[in-house]
Amino acid sequence: MKFGMRKPSLKKSIRARTTGRAKRSIKKAIIPGYGKKGMGWIKNPKKAAYNKIYKKTTFSIFDLFK
Repeated sequence: MKFGMRKPSLKKSIRARTTGRAKRSIKKAIIPGYGKKGMGWIKNPKKAAYNKIYKKTTFSIFDLFK
C-alpha cells in the first residue's frame, strides 16, 4: 500500500478525460446500475476496499494547491 504523494501521469490524465467519457456514456446507457454509488462494493469488494484505503492514505500534487 502506498502512503504519501502519488506520482502524476500526464498520459493517464489525458486518457481519463477523453476516451473514458465515451465508454462511460455507452456503458451507462446499456448496463443498469453502472456508475451508481456503491456498485464497486457489489462487483468487487476486495478492490473497492483497497481503493478506499488508497484514496485516504495518498494525495495528488494538485491537492496541495487547493
